Amino acid sequence: MGILMEKQNFHALFASKEQESHDSSRSCLLRVKATHSPRTMKLIILNDYDQASEWAAKYIRNKILLFKPGPDRYFTLGLPTGSTPLGCYKKLIEYYKNGEVSFQYVKTFNMDEYVGLPRDHPESYHSFMWNNFFKHIDIKAENTHILDGNAADLQAGLFVGGIGPDGHIAFNEPGSSLVSRTRVMILITGAHKAFALYKAIEEGVNHMWTVSAFQQHPQTVFVCDEDATLELRVKTVKYFKGMMHVHNKLVEIPPDGTKKN
Repeated sequence: MGILMEKQNFHALFASKEQESHDSSRSCLLRVKATHSPRTMKLIILNDYDQASEWAAKYIRNKILLFKPGPDRYFTLGLPTGSTPLGCYKKLIEYYKNGEVSFQYVKTFNMDEYVGLPRDHPESYHSFMWNNFFKHIDIKAENTHILDGNAADLQAGLFVGGIGPDGHIAFNEPGSSLVSRTRVMILITGAHKAFALYKAIEEGVNHMWTVSAFQQHPQTVFVCDEDATLELRVKTVKYFKGMMHVHNKLVEIPPDGTKKN
């Protein structure tokens, strides 16, 4: 799976974790139908992996264009590794080469790296990101951030945090993760992830299936292919397919989107 978020100061996160969902309370489909508005969960169903990758890449492209990044205003993008995002990266490279988007004022962050592998090792995530994405676009090396698997203090790392009387952590006030302007995009493709999507969409929130928490988020976009919907109810699939004419407007080039020279 892949996840993208957009927020005020952390403008986009395209994270990577094999996250799924479980429990049996209320179907989020009912919530979506009851609150039909731009601020509801969306399930984007495409025919295959290539179409899902293209839709996701267009979504990212549009977020960058609408943000209008510049020297004093960087767009922040978190990125995953693994096989799922490769198609998305390929399309983003294509859009860059076609002059549709620039990454000159984009900063990226990766969440994963193998301990003990040097950066130039062919199986490191540094190599993965540079070979599959970074070296093909105009991003500056100093604006890419990947964990150091050879850091001297790997075992000594410690996060010290505190909570307030109302339970807030740092500047994450109660409810902020759900009512903020954060946008989340989750890529799910393949029949082997169909059960995970079922747990995320059809059943309630459960800590054993962490992706299910996004049912409570007002601006989550799940992007999947047909194979990933094999465990979903027929009426769920039909409902969201019926919304595609609306959802596809999210990936149209915005009227004020300008191509780079």
